[in-house]
Amino acid sequence: MAREDEIRTALEAAFAPRELEVVNESDLHSGHAGDDGSGESHFRVRIVADAFEGQSRIARHRAVHAALGAELMGKIHALALDISA
Repeated sequence: MAREDEIRTALEAAFAPRELEVVNESDLHSGHAGDDGSGESHFRVRIVADAFEGQSRIARHRAVHAALGAELMGKIHALALDISA
């Protein structure tokens, strides 16, 4: 399974988002630091879910990182997050 799909599946399972957009931006970073040549190293996520209501920005980011898990996070060099309730 592609990392983009792994990210989407994990976030859908954890947060049942109303909106979820996962964009692989690795091609924009080809040859830059963190580019491992896999084409799956840089992602942008926009997620809107009730689960984030009342949480600080830091808490939301931590929740997303926890949902993705250490193994998947270890394979991602850059993860830009836009999280809202």
